[in-house]
Amino acid sequence: MSFIEYGDTIKDGDTAIVFLGHESMFPVKVQHGTVTQTKYGVIRHSTDLIGKKYGSKVTCSKGGWVFILHPTPELWTMNLPHRTQILYSTDISVITMMLELKPGSIVCESGTGSGSLSHALIRTVAPTGHLYTVEFHQQRAEKAREEFREHGVDHLVTVTNQDVCRNGFGVSNIADAVFLDIPSPWEAIGHAKSALKAEGGRICSFSPCIEQVQRTCLAMEEYGFTEINTLEILLRVYNVRTISLQIPDLGKAAEDNSGTGFDSSNPSNQGSPGANLQQGTVQFKSGVPLREMVGHTGYLTFATKS
Repeated sequence: MSFIEYGDTIKDGDTAIVFLGHESMFPVKVQHGTVTQTKYGVIRHSTDLIGKKYGSKVTCSKGGWVFILHPTPELWTMNLPHRTQILYSTDISVITMMLELKPGSIVCESGTGSGSLSHALIRTVAPTGHLYTVEFHQQRAEKAREEFREHGVDHLVTVTNQDVCRNGFGVSNIADAVFLDIPSPWEAIGHAKSALKAEGGRICSFSPCIEQVQRTCLAMEEYGFTEINTLEILLRVYNVRTISLQIPDLGKAAEDNSGTGFDSSNPSNQGSPGANLQQGTVQFKSGVPLREMVGHTGYLTFATKS
């Protein structure tokens, strides 16, 4: 099993996604002799999972059923264990495009955190690229190494436990892109410049506060970066549903209907404009935004090495 290569059959040691519904899923490590409890009953790994195909419908002990999905960076972002605040698909998609990443790209990242962005970056640069990720916290760095190994992508990533603001990324003049998600990114801009290739490399800094963005932009200008711009991504979801609106009484239409002998009780006239006018409402499909939406996550600042 690998997050970057699809495997058809569930094997012992795989990480799989148990799908109970669009709003309910979770990851599980498949192990011989292990059971997983769900609200629909028990899933026995030895008989219900190992050897079955990904995407299979598995019946639990209480008669309910779930789907077992192959893991992807998108599903991992939705289900990973949170060790820190993470980046979600909305920001990740913009980051990978604006950094101009492709298979074979070399990327430096700090900090690793829970690995949400890391998995997406690895999938983007595979099979010949590489990710150098730096994490200040030792336990988080060790957990990240363990997850990358379990997910079959450890050959595409190097995890380093150090302070990027003091010690940099451990590489020089090879990176196509650098991503910073640290409290004081302006202190790491010099190291980012040293890690980037001779010219044309891209940098992105994620910061939740505008004061951090201001100091980072000043540092980027000081180190000669160009094309500096900051943006914020807000996702607004719409529901398509049928709504009813009252038709205004304009007077003349009602008079015209009465003069032409319109009979609303006649089945042949049901659903006609006159019938709607008689009832005073009309129904149609409309896109309606949700009452609540995901608000501010952070500012993305991009720049190019001159």
